[in-house]
Amino acid sequence: MDIGVFIPIGNNGWLISQSAPQYMPSFELNKTIVQKAEQHGLDFALSMIKLRGFGGETEFWDHNLESFTLMAGLAAVTEKIKLFASTPILALPPAMVARMATTIDSIAPGRFGVNIVTGWAPNEYSQMGLWPGEEYFGYRYAQAAEYVTVMRQLWADGVSNFTGEHYTMEDCVLSPRPTGGAVQIVAAGQSKTGMMFAAEKADFNFILGVGINTPTAISEATATLVESAAKTGRDVGALALFMIIAAETDEAALATWQDYHDNADLAALGYMSDQSDADVSADESSTAKTISLPEGAVNFNMGTLVGSYETIARMLDEVAEVPGIKGIMLTFDDFVAGVDTFGTRIQPLMKCRSDITTAA
Repeated sequence: MDIGVFIPIGNNGWLISQSAPQYMPSFELNKTIVQKAEQHGLDFALSMIKLRGFGGETEFWDHNLESFTLMAGLAAVTEKIKLFASTPILALPPAMVARMATTIDSIAPGRFGVNIVTGWAPNEYSQMGLWPGEEYFGYRYAQAAEYVTVMRQLWADGVSNFTGEHYTMEDCVLSPRPTGGAVQIVAAGQSKTGMMFAAEKADFNFILGVGINTPTAISEATATLVESAAKTGRDVGALALFMIIAAETDEAALATWQDYHDNADLAALGYMSDQSDADVSADESSTAKTISLPEGAVNFNMGTLVGSYETIARMLDEVAEVPGIKGIMLTFDDFVAGVDTFGTRIQPLMKCRSDITTAA
């Protein structure tokens, strides 16, 4: 079972709380996290792309690095771990991203992949004059499918003459091409349309965990991805996304989580809710709808595993048993300490990671 880390490219990670650790993103911070992850035998690291934050008292995600340039730097200071950068398809043309990916592949052959971000917050793009309008929500996955097609053609053949509704290539060339093998594609659609896009065009699709200490609640969403993949005949795996809040005892971990929840940054949450409501056609399983549900929006309603090291290990093993799961991506309240704690206190207790040896 692959394990990865969703690195904090934006300030304060994934907790929209005034009592959570407050920190700025930097290359040094992310280098420390990814090198520790590699040391502990983790398999991959992924950085998101965020172009405008939520404000509030914590200035949540008002401070962000850029994904590809960050991962290029991390590629040069790591040796084994796979790295995924995120492309905002409305802001970066596919031929340019194909070339950027090839460049990072030359730094870290066979260790680089691309996460496709269609975008759910209009203000990220309207600030640059790039928002197509509300109609975009209806065709964004069709555009993303063309986007991936162009990139795969360039990586495979060095040329694309693709003609579609959203992109037209005229003898578009790419050289050199990736030398480390196929560049893997990650998607993160939670709706049925998003999962079908993943089944048709991606290698992996992130599935958001659900609730607190309900590790197998992802089963329904994962089953939808498995069903979609069966229709396309492609091998597409689910990567489950969870936040870890761990301590020596269950009681201590739950107290920490409750404190974060009780001190939520309400102004930032309000902005997020407004943006997520922009897609009036989104179904109830979509990212836009689920991240701002009132019961747990303090961490985007990300599935959260709270407890002692033994409890966390047991629940992660339960996730690994869900049909269709190929990996788990983790976030932490404190990433530097969290990755170390995972590597030294939690991972050794996990049955699905029993074959992992680390340099720690």
